[in-house]
Amino acid sequence: MTSLEQLITPWDLDETLGDLYVPPFIEEMAQQVIKQYNFNVSSMEVITTKADKGGLIWKINTNKGPKSLKILHRKPSRSLFSIGAQEYLVHEKKARIPAIVKTKSGSNIVEMGGKIWFVADWIEPLYPVSADIEGAKLLSNAIGEFHQLSKGYVPPKGAENASRLLRWPNAYKKVVRKISWFRNVANLYSELPTSKTILNTVDMFEEQAKKALTMLEQSSYQQMVTKGNKEWGLVHQDYGWSNGQMGPGGMWIIDLDGVAYDLPIRDLRKLISGSMDDLGRWDINWIVGMLEAYNEAHPITDELFEILLIDFSLPNLYYKNVKDMLFEPTIALNSELDSVVQRIVEIDKTKWPILEQLRKEWRGGKRK
Repeated sequence: MTSLEQLITPWDLDETLGDLYVPPFIEEMAQQVIKQYNFNVSSMEVITTKADKGGLIWKINTNKGPKSLKILHRKPSRSLFSIGAQEYLVHEKKARIPAIVKTKSGSNIVEMGGKIWFVADWIEPLYPVSADIEGAKLLSNAIGEFHQLSKGYVPPKGAENASRLLRWPNAYKKVVRKISWFRNVANLYSELPTSKTILNTVDMFEEQAKKALTMLEQSSYQQMVTKGNKEWGLVHQDYGWSNGQMGPGGMWIIDLDGVAYDLPIRDLRKLISGSMDDLGRWDINWIVGMLEAYNEAHPITDELFEILLIDFSLPNLYYKNVKDMLFEPTIALNSELDSVVQRIVEIDKTKWPILEQLRKEWRGGKRK
């Protein structure tokens, strides 16, 4: 088997090769991929690797301007879904998203090594918005616009139908179940530094997760999802301060590799929760500012707002930071995690009064 016939698989599972290391056979593949495009490359720079998954991004300088060359780490049928979405948003909706460059044969992609490769325009200049409330508003408005424009997308033939629209109840049940496992593991490793903190907090967060699940089951969620994938449109799934940036003409959204059909409010929940985590407390003025900015581009109905409040109620921050203890308990249950959990508990105390205030004051897409 020649190097060009190899399958691309994760190449640095033990994280010893360095963040920018690229296996020689992949570099050789890249040269073969480039030959399928109608431009000449003068230089290539590795921007980021997903060595643990088999993904990669280069910036390539060409005689037709700077481009990005990407290997998408997901299976090809899943990658075709996101490539189709990028094409749809740029050409059908004129969204500020990098345009895909066609191959000499007119294709959006090259398949090699069992992965999808593609080239897109490299947008310059791009720069992060300010890490303050005004920057948060710009990010919120941009993702609202993305959600609005993505409605109507139909994936191309051969693409997986990537949808999370119907998964919410099972996802909530998984959080409830795994938080209960935290207790079991902490009891099993009771001698480790963080076990006591886990045991002191797990009851509270497990109860929060159960209440959130009950609220979801009693909400209008089931009726809402009957509208279907095409009507709701896409969520980014990995949106934040790096994937939404200011550039020519306004805010640009990049790295659409993980887009999927879902209730759009999921992206906004992650963005707001992440901002509150960075801030170290929940702040009503930040949240209202972000909600209003989002609502300008994608109206937040009362039903959608109800789902947002429920998703806020799930102990997402606790779950995200503690779940690794299930895989490597002796490493995770150390003193560093102890301080992380203590911080989460303090942030959580500030969340509930804010959620109650929002529940009372937000109606019809604005604060009363």
